[in-house]
Amino acid sequence: MPLRANRGKVRGMMQFSDFPRLRLRVYLGPGDWVGPGKAELLEHIAETGSIAAAGRRMGMSYRRAWQLVETLNAMFRDPVVESSRGGVRGGGATLTKTGRAVLAAYRAAEAEARRAASDPLQDLRALLGPAGD
Repeated sequence: MPLRANRGKVRGMMQFSDFPRLRLRVYLGPGDWVGPGKAELLEHIAETGSIAAAGRRMGMSYRRAWQLVETLNAMFRDPVVESSRGGVRGGGATLTKTGRAVLAAYRAAEAEARRAASDPLQDLRALLGPAGD
């Protein structure tokens, strides 16, 4: 079924009135990138102080969230997330100075890309066919 046949209807959490939209993925090397998912994970870790809670917020397993954190930590000269093991008081996770800098730089690049693409995206929107149904 073509996407435009559903325009205006909810598909997941997005509506087709949200399109066209821009998603930024910054490639830092072969197989290494930061995109909206990793940035969101970092934000949730900063908010919750927990890799598990951050993963739950995103609907992913602790294992997957931990794998993404390990990938991010390996990408940069210094760790992006520091974690402590559980115990009586439980474990935790925090963004390091590098982690905060990575997240800030990604969000700044994302905002700049949105500004730069605003007019071309409006041109694309004007070329879309009529809403379905």
